[in-house]
Amino acid sequence: MDPAALTLKLLLVGDSAVGKSSLLLRFTGGGFEPQLKPTVGIDFKVKKMVVDGHAVQLAIWDTAGQERFRTLTPSYYRGAQGVVLVYDVTRKETFTGLEGWLKELDTYITKNNTVRMLVGNKTDKPDREVERKEGLQFARKHSLLFIETSAKTRDGVQYAFEELAAKILETPGVCKKNAEKERHKIREMGKVSRPIPVQDNLDTLGNMEWI
Repeated sequence: MDPAALTLKLLLVGDSAVGKSSLLLRFTGGGFEPQLKPTVGIDFKVKKMVVDGHAVQLAIWDTAGQERFRTLTPSYYRGAQGVVLVYDVTRKETFTGLEGWLKELDTYITKNNTVRMLVGNKTDKPDREVERKEGLQFARKHSLLFIETSAKTRDGVQYAFEELAAKILETPGVCKKNAEKERHKIREMGKVSRPIPVQDNLDTLGNMEWI
């Protein structure tokens, strides 16, 4: 890993089986596993990339959505510069549960300049229960970035993480604190995924909503 690269801590949160781990796997390794097992506790991967001319390392924490693991989550909120709230567009209950996740974020994240993104996942499935306009309205209400994705088809995945990182870099004060701390933590853990080249997904350029 490049010691000079700026490390940004990102969290993936949301109900169980909304595709958080699939998004992480697709983004960091390029693969997709239809029968991916639920995350137990916390998973962690790092992706090295260049965003707007800046070398960055995205330290991405995948948190378990099951209720029994909620007690493990609060300590991982600390120092996060970006949070991705994920719901399944084919399961309405995962969308209505977002209010609870936002309350949890407000409880454990003390910085008000943490960048938050709402992601409606599994758009490849035909049995949609949450329309895009509903996600957009929710994002506007809570001042969130918004995009829809499919971890299976790759649609929107790369672009979502690139835009979140770019927004963090644009926000004054977000990436200064804890950057060196996160680099040290990554070196200590030694649990790093292999980086892959950044590829522009031009088909998704119109999917991002800036609220």
